[in-house]
Amino acid sequence: MQIETKLPKVGTTIFSVMSQLAVEHKAVNLGQGFPDFETPEPLREALTRAMAAGHNQYSPGIGLGALREQIAIKTERLYGRHVSPDTEITVTSGATEAIFAAIAAVVRAGDEVIVFDPAYDSYEPAIDLQGAAAVHIPLSLPDFSIPWERVRDAITPRTRMIMINSPHNPSGAVLAKEDLDTLADIVRDTGIIVLSDEVYEHIVFDGAVHQSVLGHAELAARSFVVSSFGKTYHCTGWKVGYCVAPKALTAEFRKVHQYLTFCTFNPAQWAFAEFLASTPEHYLELPAFYQTKRDRFRDLMKGSRFGLLDVPGGYFQLADYSQIRDIDDINFAEWLVREGGVAAIPLTPFYATPPDTRLIRFCFAKVDTTMEAAAERLCKL
Repeated sequence: MQIETKLPKVGTTIFSVMSQLAVEHKAVNLGQGFPDFETPEPLREALTRAMAAGHNQYSPGIGLGALREQIAIKTERLYGRHVSPDTEITVTSGATEAIFAAIAAVVRAGDEVIVFDPAYDSYEPAIDLQGAAAVHIPLSLPDFSIPWERVRDAITPRTRMIMINSPHNPSGAVLAKEDLDTLADIVRDTGIIVLSDEVYEHIVFDGAVHQSVLGHAELAARSFVVSSFGKTYHCTGWKVGYCVAPKALTAEFRKVHQYLTFCTFNPAQWAFAEFLASTPEHYLELPAFYQTKRDRFRDLMKGSRFGLLDVPGGYFQLADYSQIRDIDDINFAEWLVREGGVAAIPLTPFYATPPDTRLIRFCFAKVDTTMEAAAERLCKL
Protein backbone atom coordinates (compact mmCIF):
# COMPACT_ATOMS: atom_id res chain seq x y z
CA MET A 1 0.00 0.00 0.00
CA GLN A 2 1.46 3.35 -1.07
CA ILE A 3 0.86 6.29 1.26
CA GLU A 4 1.66 9.84 0.23
CA THR A 5 2.97 11.39 3.42
CA LYS A 6 1.58 14.68 4.68
CA LEU A 7 4.88 15.37 6.47
CA PRO A 8 7.65 14.54 3.99
CA LYS A 9 10.29 16.46 5.99
CA VAL A 10 9.59 14.64 9.25
CA GLY A 11 11.52 11.63 10.51
CA THR A 12 12.46 10.43 13.96
CA THR A 13 13.16 13.43 16.18
CA ILE A 14 16.76 14.19 17.08
CA PHE A 15 15.80 13.86 20.75
CA SER A 16 14.77 10.23 20.30
CA VAL A 17 17.82 9.49 18.15
CA MET A 18 20.29 10.87 20.69
CA SER A 19 18.55 9.28 23.67
CA GLN A 20 18.70 5.90 21.94
CA LEU A 21 22.39 6.38 21.16
CA ALA A 22 22.99 7.30 24.81
CA VAL A 23 21.44 4.00 25.89
CA GLU A 24 23.39 1.99 23.32
CA HIS A 25 26.74 3.52 24.29
CA LYS A 26 26.03 3.83 28.04
CA ALA A 27 26.64 7.57 27.75
CA VAL A 28 25.77 10.27 30.25
CA ASN A 29 22.61 11.79 28.78
CA LEU A 30 22.65 15.59 28.68
CA GLY A 31 20.61 15.52 25.49
CA GLN A 32 16.83 15.40 25.81
CA GLY A 33 15.54 18.11 28.14
CA PHE A 34 14.22 16.37 31.21
CA PRO A 35 15.32 16.42 34.87
CA ASP A 36 16.91 13.30 36.34
CA PHE A 37 15.79 14.31 39.84
CA GLU A 38 12.41 13.70 41.42
CA THR A 39 9.20 15.68 41.34
CA PRO A 40 8.59 17.43 44.72
CA GLU A 41 7.44 14.84 47.25
CA PRO A 42 4.35 16.80 48.38
CA LEU A 43 3.20 16.96 44.75
CA ARG A 44 3.67 13.21 44.32
CA GLU A 45 1.74 12.64 47.55
CA ALA A 46 -1.06 14.88 46.27
CA LEU A 47 -1.22 12.77 43.10
CA THR A 48 -1.50 9.59 45.17
CA ARG A 49 -4.26 11.13 47.28
CA ALA A 50 -6.15 12.17 44.17
CA MET A 51 -6.07 8.64 42.79
CA ALA A 52 -7.03 7.16 46.16
CA ALA A 53 -9.94 9.59 46.36
CA GLY A 54 -11.29 8.24 43.07
CA HIS A 55 -10.35 11.07 40.70
CA ASN A 56 -9.49 8.57 37.97
CA GLN A 57 -12.14 9.24 35.33
CA TYR A 58 -12.50 12.03 32.78
CA SER A 59 -11.90 15.56 33.90
CA PRO A 60 -13.89 18.40 32.32
CA GLY A 61 -12.57 18.75 28.80
CA ILE A 62 -11.34 22.29 29.38
CA GLY A 63 -9.57 21.30 32.59
CA LEU A 64 -10.41 20.92 36.27
CA GLY A 65 -12.07 24.06 37.58
CA ALA A 66 -9.89 24.25 40.68
CA LEU A 67 -6.73 24.08 38.57
CA ARG A 68 -7.92 26.74 36.14
CA GLU A 69 -8.67 28.98 39.12
CA GLN A 70 -5.12 28.51 40.43
CA ILE A 71 -3.68 29.31 36.99
CA ALA A 72 -5.74 32.51 36.97
CA ILE A 73 -4.46 33.45 40.43
CA LYS A 74 -0.87 32.84 39.36
CA THR A 75 -1.32 34.82 36.14
CA GLU A 76 -2.63 37.86 37.99
CA ARG A 77 -0.02 37.58 40.74
CA LEU A 78 2.92 37.39 38.34
CA TYR A 79 1.80 39.40 35.32
CA GLY A 80 -0.94 41.68 36.62
CA ARG A 81 -3.50 40.31 34.18
CA HIS A 82 -6.93 39.13 35.31
CA VAL A 83 -8.09 36.18 33.20
CA SER A 84 -11.29 34.19 33.42
CA PRO A 85 -10.85 30.55 34.47
CA ASP A 86 -14.07 29.73 32.60
CA THR A 87 -13.46 31.38 29.24
CA GLU A 88 -9.72 32.09 28.89
CA ILE A 89 -7.82 29.12 30.36
CA THR A 90 -7.63 25.58 28.96
CA VAL A 91 -5.66 22.70 30.49
CA THR A 92 -3.93 20.57 27.87
CA SER A 93 -2.00 17.33 27.54
CA GLY A 94 1.34 19.08 27.56
CA ALA A 95 2.55 22.24 25.86
CA THR A 96 3.04 20.46 22.53
CA GLU A 97 -0.68 19.69 22.35
CA ALA A 98 -1.49 23.30 23.23
CA ILE A 99 0.80 24.60 20.47
CA PHE A 100 -0.76 22.26 17.92
CA ALA A 101 -4.31 23.13 18.97
CA ALA A 102 -3.60 26.87 18.78
CA ILE A 103 -2.15 26.60 15.29
CA ALA A 104 -4.91 24.28 14.05
CA ALA A 105 -7.58 26.56 15.50
CA VAL A 106 -6.72 29.69 13.53
CA VAL A 107 -4.23 28.92 10.75
CA ARG A 108 -5.73 27.99 7.39
CA ALA A 109 -4.46 26.66 4.08
CA GLY A 110 -2.38 29.27 2.29
CA ASP A 111 -1.59 31.24 5.44
CA GLU A 112 1.95 32.06 6.56
CA VAL A 113 3.34 31.66 10.06
CA ILE A 114 6.58 33.38 11.06
CA VAL A 115 8.90 31.26 13.19
CA PHE A 116 12.37 32.04 14.48
CA ASP A 117 15.24 29.62 13.91
CA PRO A 118 16.51 27.71 15.76
CA ALA A 119 12.90 26.68 16.45
CA TYR A 120 11.52 23.80 18.49
CA ASP A 121 10.83 20.92 16.14
CA SER A 122 7.07 20.60 16.74
CA TYR A 123 6.26 24.04 15.30
CA GLU A 124 6.61 23.50 11.57
CA PRO A 125 4.82 20.12 11.30
CA ALA A 126 1.77 21.66 12.98
CA ILE A 127 1.86 24.47 10.43
CA ASP A 128 2.36 22.09 7.50
CA LEU A 129 -0.63 19.98 8.51
CA GLN A 130 -2.88 23.04 8.12
CA GLY A 131 -1.68 23.54 4.53
CA ALA A 132 0.09 26.71 5.63
CA ALA A 133 3.72 27.76 5.22
CA ALA A 134 6.31 28.40 7.90
CA VAL A 135 8.36 31.52 7.16
CA HIS A 136 11.72 31.03 8.86
CA ILE A 137 13.69 34.00 10.18
CA PRO A 138 17.08 33.17 11.75
CA LEU A 139 17.78 34.69 15.14
CA SER A 140 20.83 36.97 15.20
CA LEU A 141 24.06 35.42 16.48
CA PRO A 142 25.74 35.26 18.91
CA ASP A 143 22.96 36.36 21.30
CA PHE A 144 20.00 34.78 19.45
CA SER A 145 18.06 38.05 19.42
CA ILE A 146 15.15 38.70 17.08
CA PRO A 147 16.02 40.84 14.00
CA TRP A 148 12.86 42.92 14.06
CA GLU A 149 13.45 44.71 10.76
CA ARG A 150 13.54 41.34 9.04
CA VAL A 151 10.23 40.54 10.72
CA ARG A 152 8.70 43.73 9.36
CA ASP A 153 9.97 42.86 5.90
CA ALA A 154 8.54 39.33 6.13
CA ILE A 155 4.96 40.45 6.83
CA THR A 156 2.60 39.84 3.91
CA PRO A 157 -1.20 39.84 3.51
CA ARG A 158 -1.03 36.09 4.17
CA THR A 159 0.77 36.38 7.52
CA ARG A 160 -1.61 34.83 10.05
CA MET A 161 0.61 34.20 13.07
CA ILE A 162 3.97 35.01 14.63
CA MET A 163 5.43 32.43 17.04
CA ILE A 164 7.79 33.51 19.80
CA ASN A 165 9.55 31.47 22.48
CA SER A 166 11.04 32.97 25.65
CA PRO A 167 13.06 31.76 27.43
CA HIS A 168 14.19 30.25 24.17
CA ASN A 169 14.87 26.60 23.48
CA PRO A 170 17.66 25.81 22.61
CA SER A 171 19.62 29.02 23.22
CA GLY A 172 18.26 30.26 26.55
CA ALA A 173 17.80 33.79 25.15
CA VAL A 174 15.06 35.85 26.78
CA LEU A 175 12.91 38.63 25.36
CA ALA A 176 12.97 42.08 26.93
CA LYS A 177 10.02 44.42 27.38
CA GLU A 178 11.32 46.38 24.39
CA ASP A 179 11.01 43.25 22.25
CA LEU A 180 7.36 42.88 23.18
CA ASP A 181 6.75 46.58 22.50
CA THR A 182 8.30 46.20 19.05
CA LEU A 183 6.21 43.10 18.32
CA ALA A 184 3.08 44.97 19.38
CA ASP A 185 3.94 47.79 17.03
CA ILE A 186 4.43 45.34 14.15
CA VAL A 187 1.10 43.54 14.59
CA ARG A 188 -0.96 46.62 15.49
CA ASP A 189 -3.82 47.25 13.04
CA THR A 190 -3.40 43.76 11.54
CA GLY A 191 -5.21 40.46 12.01
CA ILE A 192 -1.97 38.70 13.00
CA ILE A 193 -2.20 36.40 16.02
CA VAL A 194 0.73 35.78 18.36
CA LEU A 195 1.55 32.35 19.78
CA SER A 196 3.93 32.69 22.73
CA ASP A 197 5.66 29.52 23.94
CA GLU A 198 6.58 30.28 27.56
CA VAL A 199 7.20 26.81 29.00
CA TYR A 200 10.40 27.98 30.73
CA GLU A 201 8.71 31.09 32.17
CA HIS A 202 9.97 30.41 35.71
CA ILE A 203 13.59 29.76 34.72
CA VAL A 204 15.13 33.21 34.19
CA PHE A 205 18.46 34.12 35.75
CA ASP A 206 20.61 36.88 37.23
CA GLY A 207 17.74 38.84 38.73
CA ALA A 208 15.86 39.27 35.46
CA VAL A 209 12.07 39.08 35.34
CA HIS A 210 10.28 37.00 32.72
CA GLN A 211 8.53 39.25 30.24
CA SER A 212 5.33 37.37 29.51
CA VAL A 213 2.97 38.33 26.73
CA LEU A 214 0.31 38.09 29.45
CA GLY A 215 1.89 41.15 31.08
CA HIS A 216 1.61 43.17 27.86
CA ALA A 217 -2.01 44.25 27.53
CA GLU A 218 -1.93 44.96 23.79
CA LEU A 219 -0.31 41.64 22.90
CA ALA A 220 -2.34 39.61 25.40
CA ALA A 221 -5.50 40.69 23.59
CA ARG A 222 -4.40 38.82 20.43
CA SER A 223 -2.26 35.98 21.77
CA PHE A 224 -2.22 32.34 22.75
CA VAL A 225 0.20 31.91 25.67
CA VAL A 226 1.34 28.35 26.37
CA SER A 227 3.04 27.04 29.49
CA SER A 228 4.00 23.70 31.02
CA PHE A 229 3.64 22.17 34.47
CA GLY A 230 6.17 19.51 33.47
CA LYS A 231 9.01 22.04 33.13
CA THR A 232 8.11 23.88 36.33
CA TYR A 233 7.50 20.87 38.59
CA HIS A 234 10.08 18.41 37.22
CA CYS A 235 7.48 15.96 35.90
CA THR A 236 7.71 16.05 32.11
CA GLY A 237 6.18 12.56 31.90
CA TRP A 238 2.88 13.71 33.37
CA LYS A 239 2.26 15.78 30.20
CA VAL A 240 0.18 18.61 31.62
CA GLY A 241 0.26 22.12 30.21
CA TYR A 242 -2.17 24.94 29.59
CA CYS A 243 -3.09 27.77 27.24
CA VAL A 244 -4.25 31.24 28.20
CA ALA A 245 -5.97 33.28 25.49
CA PRO A 246 -8.77 35.84 25.08
CA LYS A 247 -12.31 34.48 25.05
CA ALA A 248 -12.72 34.45 21.26
CA LEU A 249 -9.40 32.68 20.67
CA THR A 250 -10.05 30.23 23.51
CA ALA A 251 -13.42 29.29 21.99
CA GLU A 252 -11.71 28.28 18.74
CA PHE A 253 -8.84 26.61 20.62
CA ARG A 254 -11.28 24.43 22.58
CA LYS A 255 -13.00 23.27 19.40
CA VAL A 256 -9.73 21.63 18.35
CA HIS A 257 -8.68 20.53 21.83
CA GLN A 258 -11.89 18.56 22.45
CA TYR A 259 -11.21 16.33 19.45
CA LEU A 260 -7.45 16.17 19.90
CA THR A 261 -7.21 14.85 23.47
CA PHE A 262 -10.63 15.76 24.93
CA CYS A 263 -9.18 15.97 28.42
CA THR A 264 -5.94 15.66 30.36
CA PHE A 265 -4.76 13.22 33.07
CA ASN A 266 -7.27 13.91 35.84
CA PRO A 267 -5.38 12.92 39.04
CA ALA A 268 -2.47 15.18 38.09
CA GLN A 269 -4.83 18.12 37.68
CA TRP A 270 -6.12 17.63 41.23
CA ALA A 271 -2.53 17.38 42.47
CA PHE A 272 -1.42 20.55 40.70
CA ALA A 273 -4.45 22.48 41.95
CA GLU A 274 -3.60 21.49 45.52
CA PHE A 275 0.14 22.17 45.18
CA LEU A 276 -0.28 25.55 43.48
CA ALA A 277 -2.54 26.67 46.30
CA SER A 278 -0.35 25.37 49.11
CA THR A 279 3.15 25.95 47.72
CA PRO A 280 3.37 29.00 45.43
CA GLU A 281 6.94 29.48 46.60
CA HIS A 282 8.00 26.55 44.39
CA TYR A 283 7.79 28.51 41.13
CA LEU A 284 9.06 31.66 42.84
CA GLU A 285 12.21 29.82 43.98
CA LEU A 286 12.79 28.06 40.67
CA PRO A 287 15.09 30.71 39.13
CA ALA A 288 17.58 30.40 42.00
CA PHE A 289 17.30 26.60 41.94
CA TYR A 290 18.24 26.37 38.27
CA GLN A 291 20.77 29.20 38.39
CA THR A 292 22.69 27.13 40.92
CA LYS A 293 22.67 24.21 38.48
CA ARG A 294 23.69 26.44 35.57
CA ASP A 295 26.61 27.87 37.53
CA ARG A 296 27.67 24.44 38.79
CA PHE A 297 27.77 23.00 35.27
CA ARG A 298 29.68 25.99 33.90
CA ASP A 299 32.18 25.72 36.76
CA LEU A 300 32.70 22.02 36.07
CA MET A 301 33.32 22.78 32.38
CA LYS A 302 36.07 25.35 32.97
CA GLY A 303 38.73 22.73 32.28
CA SER A 304 37.24 21.75 28.93
CA ARG A 305 37.93 23.04 25.42
CA PHE A 306 34.27 23.91 24.91
CA GLY A 307 33.34 27.58 24.60
CA LEU A 308 30.26 28.21 26.73
CA LEU A 309 27.70 30.77 25.55
CA ASP A 310 25.76 32.93 28.00
CA VAL A 311 22.61 31.37 29.48
CA PRO A 312 20.01 34.02 30.43
CA GLY A 313 17.20 31.47 30.94
CA GLY A 314 15.98 27.90 30.47
CA TYR A 315 17.94 24.81 31.43
CA PHE A 316 20.20 24.35 28.43
CA GLN A 317 23.83 25.29 27.85
CA LEU A 318 25.02 25.96 24.30
CA ALA A 319 28.66 25.11 23.74
CA ASP A 320 31.05 25.84 20.88
CA TYR A 321 33.10 22.72 20.09
CA SER A 322 35.25 24.21 17.30
CA GLN A 323 38.44 23.81 19.35
CA ILE A 324 37.83 20.05 19.55
CA ARG A 325 36.73 18.99 16.07
CA ASP A 326 35.88 20.86 12.87
CA ILE A 327 32.90 18.80 11.71
CA ASP A 328 29.17 19.50 11.47
CA ASP A 329 27.15 19.31 14.66
CA ILE A 330 25.21 16.13 13.89
CA ASN A 331 28.40 14.20 13.22
CA PHE A 332 30.02 15.77 16.27
CA ALA A 333 27.08 14.79 18.50
CA GLU A 334 27.27 11.21 17.24
CA TRP A 335 31.04 11.17 17.74
CA LEU A 336 30.64 12.64 21.21
CA VAL A 337 28.23 9.97 22.38
CA ARG A 338 30.35 7.15 20.90
CA GLU A 339 33.83 8.36 21.80
CA GLY A 340 33.23 10.86 24.57
CA GLY A 341 30.47 9.04 26.42
CA VAL A 342 28.15 12.07 26.64
CA ALA A 343 24.91 12.67 24.74
CA ALA A 344 24.09 16.21 23.57
CA ILE A 345 21.73 17.72 20.99
CA PRO A 346 22.99 19.32 17.73
CA LEU A 347 21.43 22.63 16.68
CA THR A 348 20.96 22.11 12.95
CA PRO A 349 17.71 20.10 13.35
CA PHE A 350 16.22 23.31 14.81
CA TYR A 351 16.91 25.22 11.55
CA ALA A 352 15.35 25.28 8.09
CA THR A 353 18.65 26.58 6.69
CA PRO A 354 21.40 25.81 9.21
CA PRO A 355 24.21 28.31 9.66
CA ASP A 356 27.83 27.21 9.55
CA THR A 357 28.28 27.10 13.32
CA ARG A 358 29.83 24.55 15.68
CA LEU A 359 27.32 24.48 18.53
CA ILE A 360 25.66 21.76 20.56
CA ARG A 361 23.19 21.85 23.45
CA PHE A 362 23.69 20.31 26.89
CA CYS A 363 20.87 20.00 29.45
CA PHE A 364 21.87 20.90 33.01
CA ALA A 365 18.56 19.94 34.65
CA LYS A 366 20.48 17.13 36.33
CA VAL A 367 21.69 16.09 39.77
CA ASP A 368 25.27 17.04 40.61
CA THR A 369 26.57 13.50 40.12
CA THR A 370 25.25 13.42 36.55
CA MET A 371 26.80 16.78 35.72
CA GLU A 372 30.08 15.78 37.35
CA ALA A 373 30.25 12.49 35.43
CA ALA A 374 29.53 14.27 32.15
CA ALA A 375 31.99 17.11 32.79
CA GLU A 376 34.76 14.69 33.71
CA ARG A 377 34.40 13.04 30.30
CA LEU A 378 34.00 16.32 28.42
CA CYS A 379 37.11 17.83 29.99
CA LYS A 380 39.18 14.98 28.62
CA LEU A 381 38.36 15.78 24.99
